Amino acid sequence: MERRNFLKKNMLVGGSILTASGIWANANNSQTSDLIKESQPFKLNYGIHDGMLSALAGDSFIEQIKFAHSIGFRAIEDNGMMDRTPEMQQKIGDTLRELGMSMGVFVLNFDHWPVKTSLTSGSKEWREKFLAACKEAVAVAKRCNAKHITVVPGNYARELSMQMQTANVIEALRPGIEWLAKNNLIVVLEPLSDTPDLFLRYSDQTYAICKALNSPACKILFDIYHMQRNEGNLIKNIDACWDEIAYIQIGDNPGRNEPGTGEINYNNVFKHIHAKGYKGVLGMEHGVAGSGKEGALALIEAYKKADNF
Repeated sequence: MERRNFLKKNMLVGGSILTASGIWANANNSQTSDLIKESQPFKLNYGIHDGMLSALAGDSFIEQIKFAHSIGFRAIEDNGMMDRTPEMQQKIGDTLRELGMSMGVFVLNFDHWPVKTSLTSGSKEWREKFLAACKEAVAVAKRCNAKHITVVPGNYARELSMQMQTANVIEALRPGIEWLAKNNLIVVLEPLSDTPDLFLRYSDQTYAICKALNSPACKILFDIYHMQRNEGNLIKNIDACWDEIAYIQIGDNPGRNEPGTGEINYNNVFKHIHAKGYKGVLGMEHGVAGSGKEGALALIEAYKKADNF
């Protein structure tokens, strides 16, 4: 599933905060009540997306967040946060603070899908777009209580060598990263598998860029789904890049749905990440294999099973 399709599927604008008596009207059945009673926080900090639990909690993202907390989730992520109104950004942030939940990544809006050449080209225009978006992101992050911002450098500039494109990306990132560092924010560079035209595709490639920038505000977003597709050998590559990994995302392959629906041994991967002492968010950037309430309940059970180590 490409990021643009994932966003389209999961970007549902939430409504207003409801009173406690009105929460989860769509989920008022014994099965859901038992689920809430029996739930404990997960060992790892999985972050839901808008829409994943709508069949159980309704269309309001705020109510989905509250419901997610009641069944053991302690984080969210929201790729399209910069496209929400400032009022909604604030409302999400306030809800997370009240519940003691974490805000995961949002995507820096400087190059909407379909991805263009952008930072690989060395273009002054793209450098300025990136820096302007970084400045805008500071206010967004403060409202929603975010610390990490996803950045994708763009597509290959086929007329340039790989080395020159890498240098262009490093130089384009530097001023924006310096700005975000002053505001205690971190860019997480994400290698992707959506299309072979994308410049950033491998964990070691991303690791090298982070080392070159040598900044606590530039790290790796290790998306397990994308890295399984592009390079495999997940645990070895996680270990090799560990000192530069600041954020992790989830999705099974094939299909890009919840753990247990594909080939990845998520129980083993999660156990390894937990043993390494990871305390950050693991963003659930994937679809739901099933549909309706049954699909949402199956998703929850999949995480319980994968988190059981």
